[in-house]
Amino acid sequence: MKTFGCIGCGNMGSAILGGLESQQDISLIGYDPSGNVPCTACDTNLELAEQADFIMLAVKPDYVESVLETIQPALTEDKVIISIAAGVSMETLSKHSGGKCPVIRCMPNTPAMVGEGIFAFCFDDPALTETQQTAVHTMFEQIGQVMVLPESKFNAFTAIAGCGPAYVLYFMEAVTEAAVSVGFNRKEATEMAINLFKGTTKLADESDHHLSLLREMVCSPAGVTIAAVNHMDRTALRGNIIDSIFKARDRGIEMSK
Repeated sequence: MKTFGCIGCGNMGSAILGGLESQQDISLIGYDPSGNVPCTACDTNLELAEQADFIMLAVKPDYVESVLETIQPALTEDKVIISIAAGVSMETLSKHSGGKCPVIRCMPNTPAMVGEGIFAFCFDDPALTETQQTAVHTMFEQIGQVMVLPESKFNAFTAIAGCGPAYVLYFMEAVTEAAVSVGFNRKEATEMAINLFKGTTKLADESDHHLSLLREMVCSPAGVTIAAVNHMDRTALRGNIIDSIFKARDRGIEMSK
């Protein structure tokens, strides 16, 4: 049985631990300064690193270097570091772990908290064995979609899928406010927005049609939907969404430096 340890048990760390809990061949341990750990708790980062085969860093990017230097004495080639810290490069992970074990860069998104996440993994470290890579892939594909990407695509993935839930929720908030403005109470408005996105996502997932065609199906000639879509086009909503994603990507590149 392998031991999976998580340093930092906030929302994302706890969500991943919760998702892995049902897997019979994994033992879970965690460490968080707050003491709130949803599995067997360790007293220090170093104690966790000594016990774990896979060590996930679910801490803020500013803390990654100091955590790695603290646990470095416990690292061996049989252990694997998995970092979900945005903007922290493979080079930084390797440098501050002393090159003593393989490192993996991972970017999840918040729907992982309900078992519907997307996880991007960078398996570019030449020290990573095929067995270790397969073990990580197998663990995470049971709690969400796994994408294997070169590190060069991580900032783009983060800007789209990592930040994406915020974009969707932002649009949902706008729809909710519009519904309240035209007379629905807030509970009704929120339920409509949630089910609108839930149903549309399922339609897009289960249909063989392109997204553009599915949108066109709603736009009857001279109808109300095309009037709304035309307004979105006139106000460059599509272009602003694209530009926003570019802004997020560029910020990720800045953080990586």
